[in-house]
Amino acid sequence: MHKILLVDDDIELVEMLKEYLEQESFIVATAHDGEAGLVALKSSPFEFDLVVLDVMMPVLNGLETLRNIRQNSHIPVIMLTAKGDDNDRITGLELGADDYVPKPCTPRELVARIRAILRRTEPATAKRAKTITLNELTLMPEKRRVEWAGQPLLLTSTEFNLLEVLLEHAGSVVSKETLSELALGRPMTKFDRNIDVHMSSVRQKLSAIANGRQMIETVYRLGYQYIKD
Repeated sequence: MHKILLVDDDIELVEMLKEYLEQESFIVATAHDGEAGLVALKSSPFEFDLVVLDVMMPVLNGLETLRNIRQNSHIPVIMLTAKGDDNDRITGLELGADDYVPKPCTPRELVARIRAILRRTEPATAKRAKTITLNELTLMPEKRRVEWAGQPLLLTSTEFNLLEVLLEHAGSVVSKETLSELALGRPMTKFDRNIDVHMSSVRQKLSAIANGRQMIETVYRLGYQYIKD
């Protein structure tokens, strides 16, 4: 059973979501501010599979909590953001959130987003567990590990998924719609900037470890491609 940490100061909402998630066979722990959420992550007797994190909270808000999480962990994180608040949403993605759900949200939508991310972060099956090597880059699906010339490239779960899709189609353009379906597990919505923000982060991290080389090309109005040569 997957273990979820739900962090939100809306007590009634938390109880409703917790009950629904447990009915869907998740194990759920809760916290009502960012500081308590960080304590729960460190002190829990089991390892969580995913965190659901509200942006607006007392003591330590969601963005600062996410910043703290990303200093030590690449656990998948879904942000709960106020509907229409693009600034918080984009900032969350830039800090390493894997996805966001605008509030108010239905429990069914949240569960769908959770399942989509967990499907993409499960260890690869023997059939899929094929290492991909292109020049100095090596991606190991079974370990969810990426290396450049033997040095580890530290990516969030969604960033790993995006790079994996691009490598599987190296030399060809992959549309944002396809990337959203395969990496995020959901269709791309109108004005959705998730892919662009995540891809920007992947490119920066890859460029930093590859001595400035740009291996991912933006193809205007079409999508992205990983350059084979």
